[in-house]
Amino acid sequence: MPRFFVGDVVKTRKTHPCGGDLWEVLRTGVDFRIKCLKCGRVLLLPRPKFEKSVKAVVQTAGPCQNGNNQ
Repeated sequence: MPRFFVGDVVKTRKTHPCGGDLWEVLRTGVDFRIKCLKCGRVLLLPRPKFEKSVKAVVQTAGPCQNGNNQ
């Protein structure tokens, strides 16, 4: 299972009603906050639903570089 980081850009299996399928990860944890890169809509999804909906990681931000990597 891939790890997701804040700042990652992911492609979803279904398109958003605006037509976009690329999302930026704004928050990770039990819930994921993601933002549509086409219209700017922000969604809060439970982790299982988010992981099921992701088709690919388009651009990865990698782990935080402040010395507190987990």
